[in-house]
Amino acid sequence: MPSASAQIFDGPGHPLRQERMPLPDAIAPGEVLVSIDLATICGSDLHTLSGLRQEPTPLVLGHEAVGHVIAAERPGLQSGDRVSWSIADSCGKCSACTEHRLPEKCDSLFKYGHADINNGSGLNGCYATHLLLRRGTHIALVDDRLCDALVAPVNCVLATAVNAISTLPTPCNKVLVQGAGLLGLYTCALLAERGVSEVYCADIDAARLARASEFGAIATGAQQPTDLDAVFEVAGVSALVPPGITALRPGGHYIFVGMVHPDTQLTLTGEQIIRKCLTIRGVHNYSPHHLDEALAFLTRTVDRYPYLSLVSEPWPLAELDRAIALAATRQHFRVSINPNL
Repeated sequence: MPSASAQIFDGPGHPLRQERMPLPDAIAPGEVLVSIDLATICGSDLHTLSGLRQEPTPLVLGHEAVGHVIAAERPGLQSGDRVSWSIADSCGKCSACTEHRLPEKCDSLFKYGHADINNGSGLNGCYATHLLLRRGTHIALVDDRLCDALVAPVNCVLATAVNAISTLPTPCNKVLVQGAGLLGLYTCALLAERGVSEVYCADIDAARLARASEFGAIATGAQQPTDLDAVFEVAGVSALVPPGITALRPGGHYIFVGMVHPDTQLTLTGEQIIRKCLTIRGVHNYSPHHLDEALAFLTRTVDRYPYLSLVSEPWPLAELDRAIALAATRQHFRVSINPNL
């Protein structure tokens, strides 16, 4: 019987184990079986591995990836198509999906790389040779001009950044991005392409901050700019919030994006927000159209920004533990995994 190979996570403190898992004999209407060509290690996976985030186990981690279709029961897709997909599956019927237009908050949301192997086929994460995409998952064809290393992080980081910048104050000429990780650099490039004249980026990691200018931003140190139209928190550090709020002009926007873990207690008063008439927005993941926009943005700007330099050379799936250790050093913005090596 044909099978997939997957790295299974049993919880913090347990070693990863590589196992064979059966491929489905048949797939249901709307489902698509994908062969993973390249996956990348997201910071949220590092949080799960360390215990900072809790997920059901055993599970196959990994949600950032690009692949090609093996079998499809969905119109418009055929074997061999290169695809990217939304990191979550939604029903399309509940109030979140319809009237609230937040399918990423679906009542029956399923997230790839976050579900245990007893849920459905078990082929639920991208640290594997195969992934079974469910019928409510948005799937996008990938332009042949984009190599795998460019596309793999798009369905998490870039699509989220597209969502984050979708609502800006008017006018919006001066913005600070707090954090120069991959999410921060993508956000800088998106804002620059949006026509924001002054995009500043701050980070305590000098090596990472040095890359900001390559993505349309002005690197800033301890002396951060003031009278800002908007501030984007993309570093996941709660201590950055009070100075960011202080730096906003009256009527400015503060956008929370990075603090998706429990260690995010804030020291902030309501008065700081009310007296300046600020708008506070939280962004978590994205809707399907943001993925389409992210891929289109990448295609338009692939020759303008050094995206490829942000992703490491690929590691074999069998050496995922070593790749994770490398990712934790922050030497690379993303460490990649090729299950076919």
